[in-house]
Amino acid sequence: MTQIQSPDRSPLAPFWDAAQEGRLVIQYCAACGETRFPPAPVCSNCLSPDQAWRDASGRGKLESWAEFHRAYWDRYKGKVPYTVCLIRLEEGPLLVSNLVGEPSGLAMGAPVHVVFEKQEDGHMLPKFRIS
Repeated sequence: MTQIQSPDRSPLAPFWDAAQEGRLVIQYCAACGETRFPPAPVCSNCLSPDQAWRDASGRGKLESWAEFHRAYWDRYKGKVPYTVCLIRLEEGPLLVSNLVGEPSGLAMGAPVHVVFEKQEDGHMLPKFRIS
């Protein structure tokens, strides 16, 4: 099940390809089942090179967040304030993303679910909302 990565494709290409379809995926080890994000060429648990991708539930818990009131990149100038969050997915890995929706219910451990937001350039970006 070893998947050879084409040199012209990012190791995150499967993640972004799935996001375009409105799916959240994470890498897992076909040998021991360990899940991870970001992806790696070998498993950090058993060192197997047999890595693949699977759909994630899209559910998790809010571990941390920060509200940005300054736009550090031009594309965010009209979007402040925005909330950056750290999500612990049900499958285990941590994912850095944005939190969308009303800020009520913000608390460590709050349940969240993934939503996909189309960007100006047409790419779909996974973000999270308090459930």
